[in-house]
Amino acid sequence: MGSWDSEVEELKRRENLARVQGGKAGIAKQHARGRLTIRERIDAFLDPGSFQEHGKATAIPDYDANDELIGFVPANYVVGLGMVAGRRVAVGGEDFTLKGGSPNSAGLRKSVYAEHMAVNYRVPLVRMLEGGGGSVKGTGRRGGTVGEPIHTEPRFKIICDAMGQVPVASAALGAVAGFPAGRLVASHFAVMTRHTSQVLIGGPALVERALGVRMTKEELGGAQVHASSGIVDNIAEDEYDAFAQIRCFLSYLPSNIWQRAPRVGNEDAPGRTEEELLSIVPRDSNAPFDMRRIVELVMDRDSVFEMGALYGPSQICALARLNGQPVGVLANDCTVYAGAMTAEAAQKYRRFVETCDMFHLPVVNFVDQPGFMIGPEAERNGTIRYGMAAVAAAVQASVPWASIQVHKGFGVATAAHYGSDAYVLAWPSVESGALPVEGGVAVAFHREIAAAEDPEAKRNELENQLKDARSPFPRAESFAVNELIDPRETRPALCDWIEWIQPKLEDLTGPVTFPIRP
Repeated sequence: MGSWDSEVEELKRRENLARVQGGKAGIAKQHARGRLTIRERIDAFLDPGSFQEHGKATAIPDYDANDELIGFVPANYVVGLGMVAGRRVAVGGEDFTLKGGSPNSAGLRKSVYAEHMAVNYRVPLVRMLEGGGGSVKGTGRRGGTVGEPIHTEPRFKIICDAMGQVPVASAALGAVAGFPAGRLVASHFAVMTRHTSQVLIGGPALVERALGVRMTKEELGGAQVHASSGIVDNIAEDEYDAFAQIRCFLSYLPSNIWQRAPRVGNEDAPGRTEEELLSIVPRDSNAPFDMRRIVELVMDRDSVFEMGALYGPSQICALARLNGQPVGVLANDCTVYAGAMTAEAAQKYRRFVETCDMFHLPVVNFVDQPGFMIGPEAERNGTIRYGMAAVAAAVQASVPWASIQVHKGFGVATAAHYGSDAYVLAWPSVESGALPVEGGVAVAFHREIAAAEDPEAKRNELENQLKDARSPFPRAESFAVNELIDPRETRPALCDWIEWIQPKLEDLTGPVTFPIRP
């Protein structure tokens, strides 16, 4: 009986050839740019020694007339399974040392497989992106088959399916354009490196040819552009920081929608009270205060992971833990437009709520909402449409929801801060109504003010009368909130709530659905 030694040896040879990537020169060039290779990235991200590569010998081979292998170009996409903090993930990315990351035919097939693998094994998907989309080279030849069979499922469907079933995180680690840029934003969390990456729909040559505008890649899509564009959630100082942020993001989420988010041990006392909370909101309702500090004082220590701080900055979105339970945190930043909901803030808000809802994270909402942003720019930006979509996301959410009325709560925008059956706690500093006192007085009493001998004095008199009437006690007396509390009691009260909702979280798994939103 013969053995298969020769075939096995040939297989090993081809696997070794695939690991060569773009060769020593290509790898040296990548390092000279200050960037890691895809294999170095995967090793740096995963738990040591845990990577199990798929398609190790995938390549574009070249055979002579005797069927002898004379050329071997590896697939320029590396993909497989590995572990992050002991949990399995799917991970993949372009090999920029080959063809600048623009996918060769073998690489494209492996890149599409990444989403299928994550969905099939119900594990998070992590993409390490660097490269362009398709190329015009080779597309003009005749002969052979072109395109995909008409019965083939659209390539983008599995990308969308993955987003509805498993956590997806992507990092832009170099120039990312075309299809890879589309993949970047088709994520629950996207991060880019500050100095070595750009995200572009089309690169400088394409932009100049189409529009006659000459710009560098950095000017078109560098970190200074996308920190506030909403294309990425966070900016990383380097590749290692990007990997650390993705690992942190994944730690709050389940591996898939059919599992619960992992609750961890907690050394921060549930009954901890903070004296600072008693005076953190000024008595002057127009004076700013630090909402992020409030969030830090209430959540488990060192557990707050903010996302998208510079996009729609009047709205804060973060992941955190309460007595070890992962939660989504929403809060208003009164130092930006007094916390008003802009079009950008509303889009950020809706997307975050939908992510929490899909992965069944309870939401904790610190409310200081003066209303939708007003003015000509707000109207041009379609603020009311995006704002109502944010309202819809909140009121249709299936997850447990706690709202802490910290300060202001005015107008329709306030409805975005209360999920169904919300547990509502109010601080003594809260003000609420159809309109802020200042704007409401200007509208409701405009004739009386105009007729007064001193209109400004009359306006101040009316505003002060209404402010004095807005005591926090009637809402508690009328059972319009669950409790009116000492601000120092916020963490203990919320930690109690976390225990009350545990039975609901046990059953709250699987897909979520909602109808069309405004």
